[in-house]
Amino acid sequence: MKTLLTLLLSITILSLISCAPKVRTSLAQTANYSALPFNEEVYVFEKEDSLPPIIQELGEIKISDSGFTTQCSYEQVLERAKIEARKAGGNTLVITEHKLPGFASSCHRIVARLLKTEIDSAFIKNRNASTIEGADYALLYVYRYGGTGALISYDLHLGDSTICRVKTNSADTIRITQEGKTTLWASTEAREELPIEIKKGNEYYIRCGLSLGVLVGRPSIEQVGREYGKQEFDAIILKKKKK
Repeated sequence: MKTLLTLLLSITILSLISCAPKVRTSLAQTANYSALPFNEEVYVFEKEDSLPPIIQELGEIKISDSGFTTQCSYEQVLERAKIEARKAGGNTLVITEHKLPGFASSCHRIVARLLKTEIDSAFIKNRNASTIEGADYALLYVYRYGGTGALISYDLHLGDSTICRVKTNSADTIRITQEGKTTLWASTEAREELPIEIKKGNEYYIRCGLSLGVLVGRPSIEQVGREYGKQEFDAIILKKKKK
């Protein structure tokens, strides 16, 4: 009985490990900071972003597909990177490479610089802002990367209006001048809806996709926070520019 329990425990641990992405952390020899608390914020930037004052460059974190990875959405990948950053005492990640899901892999894969920076409250407030100062319109950033049903595209509607065609590796910026509560929706073999309240001066990141269905699949539509949405949207734009 004890042998059976040990075997089952080993299989469970192996299964969990194989589902997780592959993580590699390379630290500089001079990096010697205490680990941060598990709930300490780790800030994520793109390489083109303005950065807070850098105290020290600690190293690099690379997260890739292990070959059997399933827990590899962008949120999950970033969370793993943040865990590694906290272990090394770093509070800032700068994404230098971001590979989107596609035919080669269904996972997000990233490479990031790991930094120790000096971040104050003013910087945090400006960083978290999701507004276009003085604008009499709102912006919708609608995007879709590779994955299930890559050959299937569909129209995205806002209320009674069609605002864009959602295709694999598409990224569209739509200006909205009408405020109020409305619904984003799309239809293939089934209709999917996302209630949303539009306010002028705000930005909204909308991640689209295609989930499994009976024949062609059904659309997926979700609103994503700026931290994740901007990174994913910009990664698609960069990929399109390289082609």
